[in-house]
Amino acid sequence: MNVVDILERSLHRLDRSARDYEPLLDLVGDRPLALLGEASHGTHEFYRERAEISKRLIVEKGFNAIAVEADWPDAYRVNRYVRGEIGGSAAQALAGFRRFPAWMWRNHDVLDFVTWLRNHNDGLPERERVGFYGLDLYSLYASIDAILEYLDRTDPQAAQRARYRYGCLEHFGEDPQSYGYAASYDVSSSCEQEVVKQLIELQQIGARMLGKDGQKAADALFYIEQNARLVKNAEEYYRSMFRGRVSSWNLRDRHMADTLDRLVEHLAQRAGSPARVVVWEHNSHLGDARATEMGWQGELNVGQLAREKYGDDAVLVGFTTHAGTVAAASAWDGPVELKRVREAIPGSVEQLFHETQVPRFLLVLRGEEALEPLREPRLERAIGVIYAPAYDRSSHYFRARLYDQFDAVLHFDETSAVQPLERSLQPSREAPETFPSGL
Repeated sequence: MNVVDILERSLHRLDRSARDYEPLLDLVGDRPLALLGEASHGTHEFYRERAEISKRLIVEKGFNAIAVEADWPDAYRVNRYVRGEIGGSAAQALAGFRRFPAWMWRNHDVLDFVTWLRNHNDGLPERERVGFYGLDLYSLYASIDAILEYLDRTDPQAAQRARYRYGCLEHFGEDPQSYGYAASYDVSSSCEQEVVKQLIELQQIGARMLGKDGQKAADALFYIEQNARLVKNAEEYYRSMFRGRVSSWNLRDRHMADTLDRLVEHLAQRAGSPARVVVWEHNSHLGDARATEMGWQGELNVGQLAREKYGDDAVLVGFTTHAGTVAAASAWDGPVELKRVREAIPGSVEQLFHETQVPRFLLVLRGEEALEPLREPRLERAIGVIYAPAYDRSSHYFRARLYDQFDAVLHFDETSAVQPLERSLQPSREAPETFPSGL
């Protein structure tokens, strides 16, 4: 029996019925972590279906947090909105996502989910409300601003010391890459000791204040301490960028995995019961790196670290597509464009799925011995915020053992681009790609 025949016998068709994701929810069961991926940062079906699965995990399985591949302070504004701590609209809650690529979070699919989450939480006691959190580390200066604002209100003398320490980074304006370049070649330019000292002081402040002012104060301290931890890791990240891709990639994914671990601990303490978290990130972050060409070259990722820490309690779910359209840029910091996704190339997982002629399906891999032929390395596509169709094979494919990479996969054969909030997508100029990866 060939692989396509095996797939046809094993897949679960998705026909937009209420029972579409029953096998996936059964796989998750009582497990506390569901990591839901995406094969691009600009595909409507990935965002929409990920949101629908998350709603069911929240309502039917008691999940109490969404953790996403986004900056911590920007996502925390959304968190405060969905938990009813601030007013306004869902669009206003998403207003912090202005840095490239804004369309990743300022799109209509995320807006719909944030609106749903606020409405869902409005009927719940505060302790049971579901949060929305960011895992990424790019918000160096926004996190500094949040720390200084907090200390100005609570401890002006500590705020003065923090301004002095973070002043080391202000010499470069708000250009962290310029800082990283200078610090990587001139040790005297490094702010490493200052940001570490500031994190330690904030931890000491938190230890003194915990238990004094109730849960809201504990949440605020957790938010501020995580900002300080982010500044420390971001400072190291921007220095590492000039030591090579593997070093900076690993530091970023370790930061995201550590943030997830701390979030799980904090939510458990707040609720008095184990936390259950849905994670939204790109496949390249959530599929176990050890089963991919990335891992064979020394990179690790959140999916690998989650499996190492939580074992079978972490469920890793990938998303794939054969063809369609995608929202992406042609160059870093470039405008978002409507781009056509080339049909999957021969020898790829996506082409194999296309041969089933089933337009939408779920494939549960964990424990399914019949699907072990998917352990053979095959090409797999990854489209980030930049897509160069002319260089599809060289820029957007890597080899992976799908069976070991994910516990389940969702395939949508023909997909369409997300729609940004600000404006309609413009047709692509198809300029050459100028940045190797936007994952």
